[in-house]
Amino acid sequence: MSEKYKVRDHEQAYFMTLTVVGWVDVFTRENHRMAVVESLRYCQDHKGLELFAWCLMSNHLHLIARAKEGSTLPEIIRDLKKHTAKQIIGQIMNEPESRREWMLTIFKGEADRLKRISGYKFWQDGFQPKELHGNAFISQKLQYVHANPVEEGLVEYPEDWMFSSARNYADRKGLLEVEVLQDAQMYDK
Repeated sequence: MSEKYKVRDHEQAYFMTLTVVGWVDVFTRENHRMAVVESLRYCQDHKGLELFAWCLMSNHLHLIARAKEGSTLPEIIRDLKKHTAKQIIGQIMNEPESRREWMLTIFKGEADRLKRISGYKFWQDGFQPKELHGNAFISQKLQYVHANPVEEGLVEYPEDWMFSSARNYADRKGLLEVEVLQDAQMYDK
């Protein structure tokens, strides 16, 4: 892994992107999206994930988060990816899915390409953590995360996308609880 994309400070918050292999649009189905939401909630409740912002798109997930004391982001993300991959592959295999064979062929091909994986590979390696620092950088990343659905033409306003923390930032009920960033509060420990 590039030195550029390593978690150095385990108390710091990071901007991260988790991407499905081949950029496959797997999160077009509600059950696949909810598998990610439920896994994020589990990581918040049981793994030490402190979530500040998130947005799930058709083939990737953006997060702004950090690990609580006693946990590390690489371990949390590893477990999140492992669990969601297994769950979503199972859903694809066992539920009606018109793109089943196509998706499974891609996921199987990625696993076969890597000798260390048997079965299917769902997520790309890594999660490209970028340490957050300074109010301007934090604001830019927060805006970027929440603007994704608007840029893709899915909604007119960020807070209209159910699978995002933009709802929390607009004082609306979100699918997940998040620590809303106000200025640089998360850095003033």
